[in-house]
Amino acid sequence: MKILILGAGQVGSTVAESLVSEANDITVVDSDGAKLALLQERLDLRTLIGSASHPSVLEQAGIADTDMLLAVTQSDEVNMLACKLAFSLYNTPTRIARIRSADYLSRPELFNKDNFCVDYSICPEQILTEYISKLIEFPEALQVLQFSQGKASLVAVRAFEGGPLVGKPLSVLHDNMPHIDARVAAIFRQNGPLIPEGSTVVEDGDELFFIAATSNIRSVLKEMRRMDKPSRRVMIVGGGNIGRRLAQTLERDYQVKLIEYNKKSCEKLAGELTNTLVLSGDGTDEKLLQQENVGEVDVFCALTNDDENNIMSALLAKQAGARKVIALINRSAYVDLLQGGKIDIALSPAQVTMGSLLAYVRQGDVAAVHSLRRGAAEALELIVHGDRKSSKVVGRRIDEIELPKGATIGALVRGDEVIMGHRDVIIEAEDHVIVFVINKAMVKKVEKLFQVNLGFF
Repeated sequence: MKILILGAGQVGSTVAESLVSEANDITVVDSDGAKLALLQERLDLRTLIGSASHPSVLEQAGIADTDMLLAVTQSDEVNMLACKLAFSLYNTPTRIARIRSADYLSRPELFNKDNFCVDYSICPEQILTEYISKLIEFPEALQVLQFSQGKASLVAVRAFEGGPLVGKPLSVLHDNMPHIDARVAAIFRQNGPLIPEGSTVVEDGDELFFIAATSNIRSVLKEMRRMDKPSRRVMIVGGGNIGRRLAQTLERDYQVKLIEYNKKSCEKLAGELTNTLVLSGDGTDEKLLQQENVGEVDVFCALTNDDENNIMSALLAKQAGARKVIALINRSAYVDLLQGGKIDIALSPAQVTMGSLLAYVRQGDVAAVHSLRRGAAEALELIVHGDRKSSKVVGRRIDEIELPKGATIGALVRGDEVIMGHRDVIIEAEDHVIVFVINKAMVKKVEKLFQVNLGFF
């Protein structure tokens, strides 16, 4: 697929890296030559210095025969204009824009064919807000990802010495909860993947990904590890787009404190937030954190634009006694270094956003894509079409399907019913099948397996 990416920031460069590895023809446009030079050093792609909304630049970048435009610059207006030009002048088949302004997002008619011609809009800040909210709702989890409009959830937890599952085979999960259907889809042990079986014995430090109906998640978490107390007190450092959105989302159900360094921003935030205590100060100020009883906080979220400040404030909060600390980290190298240490969860904004973009790039009818383990693995929700003749999966038991090595069917959603991916389950047309792929190199083979033969149409 020929893909044109406008913007070489965190989102654009991470998307480019992911798509290049899947043998797509990628061109990246940005006005910052230094960013493009860094990209070209690492990746096999074309770059072009120029303004993303100028027709002459788009033409040089090859917009005339591009299959997909990803407009992910920092400017909503540039992204929307680029989509409009791509449709009106070059009839580009698929146009995706990053939109940050709630004012634009609240008016979906702006994106239709009569206006800015945006096929799909993504808002990284809103995606991150929803993601962090789920981590606060389920404090035991490392990741909480939803499929099929929230009917099924995939949850990652870390096993610990003395926990209910450590030293026992996975088969005890079903023995202990015969009334609840849940399945461990994958295990990562010392950063290496394992395909789980009933006889697999869980070890201390294992990262387990399990899937279940969303309504059963709490019951399964209780069985898999000791339940943490529900979160009540949340402290947020950073009152930017993400911090403000998160406070607005949480303030009805939690006691929220927000620390912001800029005094003018504090005044504005105090006017926008109705039930959040807004404090003017530095999130790395140990005295301020102690004064605000950070040791009694259930979840501490460091969400400024500065990686180092986020790391430092999260470490100070953890040292003072905060139960769970989450730090927003833009540099992927930092994320891998910090995750699972003193910082409970290190979040890469680009990796969290990635799934929303990949769902539009994947071949076949893909309803959702979630990036796992900082991009090393993926979970895909594929909608099955066709019949036994035109499809390689419809009408077949799961154990009859020739899945690529490293891919497992975790569950499927049929109407409102969530069915675990046991070997004797037969796949039917229009099922939403959730596939866990521990090696991203296998994604293309999985997509091909689920595609319908052309004869069906």
